[in-house]
Amino acid sequence: MRSMTAYAYKESSSETCTVSVEIKCYNSRFLDLYVHLPHWLSSLEARIRSTVSSKFSRGKVELVIRIKDSEQSSTVSVNKNAALSYKKAIEELSLTLSMEEKPNLTHILGLEGVLEVDYSRDPETYWPLIEGVFIEAMEMAEQERIREGKHTKSDILSHISILEGSVECITGHIPEMEAVIKENLRTRFAEFFGDKIDETRVLTETSVLLMKYGISEELSRISAHLSEFRVEMERNDRAGKKLDFLSQEINREVNTIGSKTPIIEVSRAVIDMKNALENIREQLRNVE
Repeated sequence: MRSMTAYAYKESSSETCTVSVEIKCYNSRFLDLYVHLPHWLSSLEARIRSTVSSKFSRGKVELVIRIKDSEQSSTVSVNKNAALSYKKAIEELSLTLSMEEKPNLTHILGLEGVLEVDYSRDPETYWPLIEGVFIEAMEMAEQERIREGKHTKSDILSHISILEGSVECITGHIPEMEAVIKENLRTRFAEFFGDKIDETRVLTETSVLLMKYGISEELSRISAHLSEFRVEMERNDRAGKKLDFLSQEINREVNTIGSKTPIIEVSRAVIDMKNALENIREQLRNVE
């Protein structure tokens, strides 16, 4: 079982540059991936996304890669067309405002787009430097997810035990529930017919009510869901969606039992089960 929350930071320096990778993971129903790269590394984004998607199936993942060059070669060129356009615009503005101000070189060089800097950076030459740091950061985040997932799993299992204990408690009260249903029915017949009670009809009506208000099937389904819940937790370390579905199914059966029971002890057990399920579903919101 893996949690969806984690944080990892890894940095590595070489003779030419320093590479840092930061990963933040949060809860999310689906995989929401946000990759932040220097613009000149954009050609690597698809490769990075593919690697992250192969590791994480759910959660919001924010990945930031930063590069700091020790030595950086660049080529500076002048955009002559932009410079001429700026000069002409300034001269026209001077005439319009009846000012004798003339554009000077300092002004024009400071305007956007006049000087163009081309950094000699090939993303593929940086990838070997990035990849190692990136993979290590991913592994750190995954290990943190696994560690947090173990704590979550332990807590969920404690609540599963509460549910299983409640099922045993309720099962033990089934004969009492049936006796209460029979007694209530016999009392109603006595109110209407006095001593002239048709035992055959009493038995027939009792059978109908036991089918209507019996909870054996619900308990059986809950037990099956709990068994499947445990199996799924052991065999699938990314079982969040399946476990949430099973929790919903169990909750539906528990609600049905709660609506049928006339026994106070059973009602208390139902409340315990609802509380345990609420805690489980709260934990599952953080499970991949």
